[in-house]
Amino acid sequence: MNFSAVTGEAWRSMGVNRLRAALAMLGMVIGVAAVVLMLAIGQGTQAIVNDSIASMGSNLFIILSGSTTSGGLRAGMGSAPTLTLEDARAIGKLPSVKTSAPVYSGTAQLGYGPNNWSTVVNGVTPEYLEVRNWAVESGRNLDEGDVRSAARVALIGKTVVFNLFADEPPLGKTMRIKNSPFTIVGVLEAKGQSMDGRDQDDSVLVPVTTAQSKLFGNPFPGTVRFIMAQAPSKEMMTEAEGDIGQLLRIRHRLRNDMENDFTVRNLTATAQAAASSAQALSFMLGAIASISLIVGGIGIMNIMLVSVTERTREIGIRMSIGAKRRDILQQFLLEAVFICTLGGLIGAMLGVAGAWAVSALAEMPAVVTGSSILVAFLFAAGTGIFFGWYPARKAAYLKPVEALRHE
Repeated sequence: MNFSAVTGEAWRSMGVNRLRAALAMLGMVIGVAAVVLMLAIGQGTQAIVNDSIASMGSNLFIILSGSTTSGGLRAGMGSAPTLTLEDARAIGKLPSVKTSAPVYSGTAQLGYGPNNWSTVVNGVTPEYLEVRNWAVESGRNLDEGDVRSAARVALIGKTVVFNLFADEPPLGKTMRIKNSPFTIVGVLEAKGQSMDGRDQDDSVLVPVTTAQSKLFGNPFPGTVRFIMAQAPSKEMMTEAEGDIGQLLRIRHRLRNDMENDFTVRNLTATAQAAASSAQALSFMLGAIASISLIVGGIGIMNIMLVSVTERTREIGIRMSIGAKRRDILQQFLLEAVFICTLGGLIGAMLGVAGAWAVSALAEMPAVVTGSSILVAFLFAAGTGIFFGWYPARKAAYLKPVEALRHE
């Protein structure tokens, strides 16, 4: 008997026992749908983390000032004013550092007409946008002239635009920051949420000297809250970290027996750890969903064993008129593979539909990739071969005489 004849016989057998085939297929449908959906949710979570990493900038360090001690109690990092504008400029000149930007920030009330909004105002230099990989959507960036003259100019994020100006174009308008007039010279492109869930678009950028002298005051002239620095490449991160630490120790005149009065943190390493966690979550979700495929495969094996028992006499008749063992083996094995493959196709479609539904209703990305569908489909077919082999082999090795006697 040729392969096409065996295939036709397998299809006919499934057609005769439609309910049994459908019940066997159901487990595989649920299993594949679960795998596709869980992988889509995992990929969506990973995409969120990757977008947050990209919005933060690449190869980044944040240098925090030291801590203070009062009455035996130590405050957190950044409580002591140990970093200066000159430190930031010196860091930016290191061969292992691409650029650096000091930040002097505080919270302030904004106002425009009858509208008001409270947000973080960052005093920065023009290099800040380069470090953060942030573009100006309209208008211009701050420049060195703004910093030297402590100009009352500002860049604003999309959230600030929405809450203060609504549909009115903000460029060139004058808003109030702590009741001081500031001209809006630029609108920043949308950034979205940071890795800690903070809205990066809810911010205002002004010249660092303006923040120090005209907004928040500074009892220690020239000092800043923290410094952001960027290495030219991932490979130079370690070298840059060492150079920054060594430079600041020299500038701050720290002896060998003295602790650092600053902290250098590798933001890229933290981001990569978060990305690895998201990838592990995606793998774990896929692995958990795969269990349902195994359960579905066991169900198929049970139904195929029942089918062999019910069709023992039929097997005996076919073998007595010339059917070979490999023909019987192929037929039952093909039935199992067909059930799993059809179930896999239906399950994949349901999984894609479920991912779209989750994305629309839960407002979270569920990324369906061709590779996840292919993996689920191949796993389903492999399950059919694995769990269909034993029933098919049992049917093929029945003795014709004993099979014909079976009632």
